[in-house]
This record gives sequence, structure tokens and C-alpha cells, in this order.
Amino acid sequence: MHNNEPTLSVAPSQKTLLVSAIGLAIVSHGGAVVAAETNPQKTSPLELDSLSVTGESEEDDGYQPQAPSSPKYTEPLRDIPQTITVVPKQVIEDQNLLTMRDILSTVPGITFGAGEGGGGYGDSINLRGFSASNDIQIDGVRDSAQYSRTDPFNLEQVEVVNGASSVYSGGGSVGGTINLVTKAPQTRDFTKISTAVGTDNYKRITLDTNQKLNDTTAARLNLMAHGNDAPGRDHEDYERWGIAPSIAFGLGTPTRVTLAFEHQEDDNLPQFGVPIYDGKLLPGADWDNYYGYHNVNKQEITTDAFSLKLEHEFNDALSLRNFSRVARVRQETWVSGPEGASAACLASGVTPTGAACAAGLTPGFFQPSGGSLGNARDTENRIFINQTDLTSRFATGFIDHTLVTGIALTREEYEAGTGNWRYNAAGTQVTPPPVSISDPDSHWDGPVNFIKTAKIDGELNNRAVYAFDTLKFNEQWSLNGGLRYERNEGSSATDAIDAISGAVTRGTRYHNSDDLLSYRLGVVYKPAENGSIYVAYGNSQTASQATVNGSCFNTGRRGSASSNNCDAEPEKSVSYEIGTKWDLFHERLSLTAAVFRNDRTNYKVASNDPSNLSGEQALDGQARVDGVTLGATGAITDRWKVFANYTYLHTEVLQSVSDFTLQTGGIDAQKGKPLTFTPKHAASIWTTYDLPYNLQVGYGLTTQSKQYLASADNAPTSSGYTVHRAMLGYKVNRNLNLRLNVNNLFDKQYLTRIRNNGWATPGDARAAILTADYSF
Repeated sequence: MHNNEPTLSVAPSQKTLLVSAIGLAIVSHGGAVVAAETNPQKTSPLELDSLSVTGESEEDDGYQPQAPSSPKYTEPLRDIPQTITVVPKQVIEDQNLLTMRDILSTVPGITFGAGEGGGGYGDSINLRGFSASNDIQIDGVRDSAQYSRTDPFNLEQVEVVNGASSVYSGGGSVGGTINLVTKAPQTRDFTKISTAVGTDNYKRITLDTNQKLNDTTAARLNLMAHGNDAPGRDHEDYERWGIAPSIAFGLGTPTRVTLAFEHQEDDNLPQFGVPIYDGKLLPGADWDNYYGYHNVNKQEITTDAFSLKLEHEFNDALSLRNFSRVARVRQETWVSGPEGASAACLASGVTPTGAACAAGLTPGFFQPSGGSLGNARDTENRIFINQTDLTSRFATGFIDHTLVTGIALTREEYEAGTGNWRYNAAGTQVTPPPVSISDPDSHWDGPVNFIKTAKIDGELNNRAVYAFDTLKFNEQWSLNGGLRYERNEGSSATDAIDAISGAVTRGTRYHNSDDLLSYRLGVVYKPAENGSIYVAYGNSQTASQATVNGSCFNTGRRGSASSNNCDAEPEKSVSYEIGTKWDLFHERLSLTAAVFRNDRTNYKVASNDPSNLSGEQALDGQARVDGVTLGATGAITDRWKVFANYTYLHTEVLQSVSDFTLQTGGIDAQKGKPLTFTPKHAASIWTTYDLPYNLQVGYGLTTQSKQYLASADNAPTSSGYTVHRAMLGYKVNRNLNLRLNVNNLFDKQYLTRIRNNGWATPGDARAAILTADYSF
């Protein structure tokens, strides 16, 4: 049921903008009949085209992109010695995937955490066993803020680069990097208007229109307005709108200029989910209950980004690309999650641990507590990036080279005001009443007064130079190598603010600077033109202050909460991979397979050495992930298309305490245990088939095995799950397509984004969405 029935509320000026733009797009075509996503002649191997319900030509099936978007990759996917999973736009649309979490949940090897620090809120991503929350890029450059990326209306594709990859992406990238590729103007006219309605108050409208202004100039406009309730939940809902105009000059000429802007606003009721204990729903709790305060909790996000891309081809052998991006992300969250569940008084009269209930706590209730209770956070991230790439092709004797050299300059700034909203007028915090486990009252009737108690500001500067060279010795053998040096400098300070007097106590500004050297080397053997076998090795380095949102001081990671790591050396990891890639059926179906090892060689752990007066953590932690990946993407026949991936991960903590601890008789309780939040088996399959009478059917499933919630003996686990989805499409005529998507077809109940002995988010319940796409 839905006690809070939201509507898709867009301000009148925003509605006028959306309707006017759609009307202008229709009128500008003068009724011409042009299929919005038909592209008989692609202007570059990076362009992706949409999938018609009745099938596509052999040139393009919409499911098989040919190369990653970054200029650092000079070869097609088949010849790159690394596992790279590309999720094309058409796969996203066919499955009706609406957020970055939805999209990445179809990529095995990725799981999601409960959010920054538990009380924070944003995309918390785990890739191949290691955190990748700070390893997200947009158009090949860093996106620094941790926020909820909620809509793909301006995305062309999503690229997941697996394995240690600092050489491509910069410091961090232990398990890999996620790159979001935005839409750009093209040299053809098209317009696509999509409207959708569905269960759980689902409503959506988008516009994607591209207009040639002359032979070398084109403009593109993407618009979106969206609203829905979280399927199967009582109160959580999402509302957002966005606009993304872009214009390109010089298309088809040696000199090209592309300008793009994107603005999006979100107004969401955040999901903290349900109370759990030992990886299971707390006895007495219900899957659809809301355990926060729906009349107070909120998540408001505003993103603005401007980019400028300059490209010039001096000749066939030399080209230059300069890319600049300026972005700001503002996020305000007021939350209260179901913390306190681990000490709940169950109906049996004991806590989940079997201990006696707290005095005065009625059976069937728990006392809300913890860092999320009334937590309020107002953050702003700003990032300025300029990246220049020079690509040259030449030969030294019998060796052909494709050399990419570049320089990247990045500055990030971060401000946050944190506090609590459950103060009374006198400046005293109000303790909420106990909450019923089975029937929580999610309406806050107490005072609401936000008081800021801390102010954080940080900055991060990174300067990098890099070079990549692909050496082709003959038709069979090539060598791919890369080297990156970067200087990473950051600082952060936290000021304390007295809740009653407002007096500010200035905090110490802590500084960190590191020199990072990353590398990667791969050998490719091509037994045939349509296949490759490769061996690759690479590393990553992570500075003590790897993100502007954090600090080298008071990290609290795997050690004392007062550890000062500003002088600690960077953490390191290495990756080994052996794989093969084949393009079959006239190069329309790509098959991939790889075995790999990711070793995290020196992560921070508590020193416990009394002579270490600074409290700096020791770089003695070690962890290992061994795995296998399999993939199949593209067209099996003219009518049958598939996007499928499988990942097997065997994880192990090799050492979780300092050498000093071991040398003095300490015990390493985590040694030999699996890493947390990393299922051993995970797979995702999506396939479509074109039937007679202009019908298309689609079916998919996403499955994963259990996850360990702690690296310890008898550690709790969350259950594995399998979720099915289905699609039925009908091409009414040349311009109009209808599509019915049913997600979670069998209404499976499962948990995601788990915080052990705290809370977890239930996966979306069954939902049905009907979409109409009108193209001309």
C-alpha cells in the first residue's frame, strides 16, 4: 500500500519548457517520417544506434558497441587486454533500467553498500570485492561526489573497466572503474519522444532530439521528467527532472568543437529500508514498512555540469583532443534509519542476541538510535578538470605504434554542513519514542529544528601525465602498455559548532601529498582476425586522501578512529589477467572469457605499536580475489539478441592485523575469511527475440549467491536471490513502438545495500511499466 501518494510535480516553468521543447521538435520536422534511431551510416565506431522492435540491419544491432569512449583506448574491445563490460543504451532502454544502481546491478561482480558512513546517502559501490565508490567517471574524467545517480536520460552507454586500473583513471581503482558516457550531437536528424505509465504511481516523459543546423553543425536536446513510488514500499518515492542541451561544430571536418550542459534536480524520500539482524529481516518486521519519518526525511539533489571538447586532426597520423568539465553537485539529506534493531525487544521478550530487553522497552519495539537518527547533511562538491590527449600513429622499423600521451589537471572542492534536525527550541535533542517492529509509526510529531554542529571543507588537487602505446609487430602479435605519474595533494578541516551558543571551534587543517606511479602491460595474440588471446598485468595506488569528501586524518578504516594517516604511504594493489575475446556471426556477437587475480598488497590496519606515537596505521593488510568472467553480447541471429555476463569470485583476507600484532602474539581473526559483500557467483542475462506481426519478446534474470556480512568465524550472510524480468514490444507503425516491461516478475523478496545488524533495502517488488516511443 502507499500511504503517501506522490504526484509528478514539476514547476510550471519547467512544464512549459518541456512541452515547448517537445512541440518545437515536432514542428521542426514538418511531419517528416524519419526513424529516430536508424543510422545506416555510422559516423564513428563509437556511435550506438537503437534497436527497432522488428530487428536491425547487419551493420548494427544496438547491443554490441565496438570500443570504449576514452581516447586512451585505441583498439576495438576485442583487442584490448582487459575485461571491459559495456552496457549500451539499447540494453538499458529495453530493460527499462532507470538508475545507475539498476544498470550496474546487471553487471556481475558489482554489489551495493548502505551508503556513505551509514548515515550518509549516495551510491556505495563494491566492484570485484573492493570499494569503487570513488572510481566513477563521466566521459572519461573523474566524478568526485558521492550521490545517488538517478537517471540515464542523457547516457549513451555505461562502461565497467574491471581490475586494477589507476593507469587509466587515476589513483584508486582497485577493483575497477565505472565510466558514464553522455549523449552527443550526431550528423543526422531524429526525434524520439517517450512517455510511460505504470504501477506504483510510475509516470515518465523524455525527449531526445537531434537537429542538423548545417552540413557540419548539429544540436541535441535531452529532456526528462519522472516520478514513481518505490515498488513494494509504503512511503519511499522519487521525483526528478532534467535537461541536457549540446551543440557540435565542425562535424565531419578535421576541427570539431562540442559544448554540452546538463542540469538535473531530484526530490526523493530516501530508502533506509528495514531492520535486519544476522543478514535476515528482524523477526516481526514487514518488507513494506517504513522505519524512518516520512514527513521529515528527504533527499534533494541538484547537479550542474558543463563540458567543452576540442578536437583537431592534423593528418591521418596525428590528432589532438582537449576536454574540460566543470561540475557542481549539491545534496541535502535529512534522514533517520532503523538503527537500534540489534537491541530490539522481540515479541519473545529478548533481544536478537538472546539477552534480556532493556528496562522499560516493550516487547515488539526497538529504540531508534545511532548516527542516522535525525542526521542532516548539506554537501556541495565542485570539480574542475582539463585533460589533453595527443594521439599519434607511426612506425619504428617493422613495428607500428599508436601512441597516446596526455596530461590531466583536476581540482576538487568540498563543503559540508552537518548536524541534526531533532532539536527543540532550547537547543536540546529530542529522543524519539520506541518504534513498533511490526507496525511502525513513521510520522514524526516532535519538534523539527535543524542545528548545524560541524562544518567540513576539503580540497584535492591532482596533476597527472601519462602515455599509452600499442605496438603491433605483425597481424598476430601486439603489445599494449601504459604508464601514469600523478601528484595528488589534499587537505581537509572540520570546525565544531556548539549546538546552543553557535560558537565555532576551528579545526586543524590536515594535509596529505603523494606521488603515484601506475602502470599496465598486456600482450595480445590474434590467432584469427576475429579473435584474440591476451595476458595482462597492472597495478593501482590509492593515496591516504584519495577523495575530497574524506580526510587523511581520523579515517577509522580497519583501525583506531583517531588514526592519523597523513604521512602514510599509498595503498597498492596489482591485477593479473588471462583472457580471450571472439567476435562471431559476421562480428555481430562478442564472446569473452577471462581468469584473473586481484591482490590488495598493503591496505591500512591498526598499528597497535605503543612506540607509534602518531597513531598512524600500518600498511600491513593484504587481501586477494581470484575470479572468472564470461560474457556474450550482440546478435545470435537477425532476430535474436543477447546481453549476458557471469562472474565467479573467490575472496580471501590474507592479513588483517599489523606485523607488530603478529610478532607480539596477537591473533589475526579475519585471516582466511572471505571479503564482505562479495557473492561468489553472480550472473545476468537479457535476451530479446523478434516475432512475426511486429512483436518482440524479452526475458532476463539477475542472480547472485549469498554475501558474507563480516570477515569472521560464523559470520552472518545475506541470502542469494534470483530476479526475473520480462518485456513485450509491439511496433504499431514506422513511428510508434509500444513496450511493456514487468520487473521482478515473480515478486521475489530479497535484500540489497546491507548494513550488518542495522538495516538493508528490500529489492523492488514486482512492477509493470508501459512505454510508448514515438520517433520521427
